[in-house]
Amino acid sequence: MHVVVSVSWLALMLCLLTLGTTALATNDADTLRTAYRAMGMLGDVLIIPLSLLTLASGVVLSLGTQWGLFRYYWVSAKFWLTLAATAASIFALTSRLHEAVDVVARHPVGPISAMDLGFIRYNMVIVPTIALLLYLANVILSVFKPWGRRTQAVLDDRIQARRTNRLNPPRGYRESR
Repeated sequence: MHVVVSVSWLALMLCLLTLGTTALATNDADTLRTAYRAMGMLGDVLIIPLSLLTLASGVVLSLGTQWGLFRYYWVSAKFWLTLAATAASIFALTSRLHEAVDVVARHPVGPISAMDLGFIRYNMVIVPTIALLLYLANVILSVFKPWGRRTQAVLDDRIQARRTNRLNPPRGYRESR
């Protein structure tokens, strides 16, 4: 499930980036309005569920496997990147999408120059690009698993191994008294 929702979140950002780039590059006001409305619809329906499901399924998956949530540096980095991306998507990206939709709703007809878009056209490309870069960083971390284990995790494993050996000594082992 984690892979499906994570890839869906990545695909959503690709869609938003494509629509944002189309709106930035066009001189046709109707194309711009359509792109921003589509971005708004996609964002309203998909950003919150996909981001929260990605975060939640990643945490559950890490806690249920040998990787652990904070045993390896790369898993910890993925957690913090995903948490930051979730917060940025829910708060920053959705507000930017609503801002763009509101501007085109206030100007249902007329040229692009009459819409007073300001920096909105650039935000609709910059924000999905940054989000996409965060997700790609997570993919790279998942594939290459750099940095190894955290020192505390190694120490915890050694302590656990000693406890296990005391409880289950090797065959033929006699404790000296």
